[in-house]
Amino acid sequence: MTPAPPHPCCIPSNDRLVKLHGSIVSSLDRPKANSGSLENMVRLDGGVFWMGSESADAFPGDGEGPVSQVVLSPFYISRYPVTNEQFGEFVRRTAYRTDAERFGWSFVFRNHQKDCLGYPAAETPWWLRIEKAIWSRPEGPDSSIAKRPGHPVVHVSWNDAVAYCAWAGFRLPTEAEWEYASRGGLDRKIFPWGDELTPGGRHMCNVWQGTFPDVDLGEDGFTGVAPVDRFEPNGYGLYNAIGNTWEWCVDYFDTNWHVDTTRRNPVGPPSGTSRILKGGSFLCHESYCKRYRCAARIGNTPDTSTGHIGFRVARDIGIQ
Repeated sequence: MTPAPPHPCCIPSNDRLVKLHGSIVSSLDRPKANSGSLENMVRLDGGVFWMGSESADAFPGDGEGPVSQVVLSPFYISRYPVTNEQFGEFVRRTAYRTDAERFGWSFVFRNHQKDCLGYPAAETPWWLRIEKAIWSRPEGPDSSIAKRPGHPVVHVSWNDAVAYCAWAGFRLPTEAEWEYASRGGLDRKIFPWGDELTPGGRHMCNVWQGTFPDVDLGEDGFTGVAPVDRFEPNGYGLYNAIGNTWEWCVDYFDTNWHVDTTRRNPVGPPSGTSRILKGGSFLCHESYCKRYRCAARIGNTPDTSTGHIGFRVARDIGIQ
């Protein structure tokens, strides 16, 4: 008996087939990184996991769903985001200038700029365009990181993160690697520790408490960026996998990623205008941005920098 042909809605379009092929090629051709130091790196054995979310908390425009099985090869990922001290060593040795330094400004949260002297962003007026705000002067020219060597570096663009990785022998994690690592071995949970934001009343991450964007009660101990080793690590030993700072991934951002990608070691679509950010930040609050979840994702242009964007690094399993 000849099987019936598939329904037309199940037949991929030529455009989708081209995109899928491009994603597979991108995955196979992804540059490898095998020379970075293994200090404070966690080896993860990979395997199959469920990626994405279809929960009511997901933002329809972010493309979190549908939930899909993804297969990953073993890889290393850092326990902590890259710190001010580490990024400072890179800058000292290479004289690298970040995108914010070249542009002459970056975005600073208004509550952290004492005089509020800046140009507010049109759709998000709590962000001020502050002249000379850069990674080493995160609130503007009169600020300093002298007492914050163990804080995650911020005001770094995707371009800056990639430059650091190339120098240090690492690479950015793929979105799939990042999400797998952030889950800490838990299957389809909302957070790295389970489904409750504050189990037993304990604060497990650095996010906003109060009324956004005016009053942050700081009940978790912080009203800004926290040191990279605060709060309990997840089941894989990663700190601050959600909250504190957004983290760059290598992939291009595409809301149809889960539909149009390969399932083995995916790296997202082969082209685009924005890159993936994961994890949320200290500014996330359920009333505005409930993206402090393992599956949450947003995209931004690769030259974007703000006071709540950082990154952590990854490495392939290779000769040591």
